[in-house]
Amino acid sequence: MTRWTHEQVTKLAPDAAALAAARRLAVPSPWSDTGASETLVWGRCQGSGKTPYQVSVDITGPAFRCSCPSRKFPCKHALALMLLWVDGQGTVPTSADAAAFAGEWAARRAATAAAEAATPARKAPDPAARAKRLEERLALMDGGVADFRLWLTDLVRGGTAAARQQPYPWWDAAAARLVDVQLPGLAEQVRTLASEVRARDDWAEHMLVVLGRWWAIAHAWAGRDALSEHELGDLRAVLGWSYPSDAVLAADAVTDSWLVLGAHRSDDGRLQQQRTWLWGETTHQTLQVLDFAAGGQALPVAQVVGSVLQATVARYPGTTARRARFVDQPAAVRDAGGLPAGGDLDDAFRVAAEAWALNAWATRVPVVLDGVRLAAERLVDGAGRSVPLLPEARPWLALAVSGGAPVTVFAELEERGARLLSVEVEGQLVAL
Repeated sequence: MTRWTHEQVTKLAPDAAALAAARRLAVPSPWSDTGASETLVWGRCQGSGKTPYQVSVDITGPAFRCSCPSRKFPCKHALALMLLWVDGQGTVPTSADAAAFAGEWAARRAATAAAEAATPARKAPDPAARAKRLEERLALMDGGVADFRLWLTDLVRGGTAAARQQPYPWWDAAAARLVDVQLPGLAEQVRTLASEVRARDDWAEHMLVVLGRWWAIAHAWAGRDALSEHELGDLRAVLGWSYPSDAVLAADAVTDSWLVLGAHRSDDGRLQQQRTWLWGETTHQTLQVLDFAAGGQALPVAQVVGSVLQATVARYPGTTARRARFVDQPAAVRDAGGLPAGGDLDDAFRVAAEAWALNAWATRVPVVLDGVRLAAERLVDGAGRSVPLLPEARPWLALAVSGGAPVTVFAELEERGARLLSVEVEGQLVAL
């Protein structure tokens, strides 16, 4: 593995406070017994106590271990060690032999992985019991969708202007009813619209689009028996009905070398989401791995943007922006030489149109754009076509590393614009 970039390390930070603390620790004075091999980085960091903390990082995971009591993952010590390593000033020298504490930890990880691989598969659940639960859930969802259609009809009859004046508890009550009938995806959309109708200047047009989409979803559910497996997968995703893990792992798995194109984290106060985009070097398929955390839980450590993972992934049913999950622990085998071939904005709009024609419920479409510039919070291609950057997207790092020159970027196209996730600079991917 080549040495990481500073941006790759900062993207692993669980929050801004941990990153700020790590930067203060990323100086040689508190560190001793540091070193790095092809797969491990290790060191001891002197804290407030008498015994230094033992810090180990497996860069093929990545995975982290620190003897400090912090509940953040990775902690400030692990992040600081990685910042020292990427600095390349000799504070973390290259060594063929890992420190004893780091080597023992790596050996335990390897033993655990081998034991998990050798563990027999769990006994399959009773088919009759599963069929009964499925029947009960479908009946509950059918009734919920029928009620939702009545609610939509009443909303439209009353007028969108009147709906905009409704207090948030009115929207939240409708969302709570959807949660009760096992439709959490729709419930989240109702809560989101409640905020958007007050915040957006184009609220009227946006509300009509959303209401039309909800009406189409309700009718699609009524006719679900006529849908293909992948069309039903798209519909289940928008409704929030996930597939059982064992069913996904057993259905559609593929092994490839996967380039980590980009990643994005979000937190709405109730649920944290981490979205990681992968591109298969053999399959040429772009997939997204979704991780969630709620109730104070921590998200899994993000995969390093720009690295190539050797892994088997299982694909969920779906037509576009397809979701996947790792079957086994991915191993980073090398750094990528850059992004796959892309196109201009006209090509990207065509890709997005084709994707939305297949899956009208998709929120975003991944695209690679060649030869684009950042200008006035917009992306502009060589032909002068442009698309706005999403309001929450911060273009400053992309502007800094591109210097205003044309670059190749990986982005998500959404209804309101684009979200940059990575940019290629001199053959390397920089996470944004």
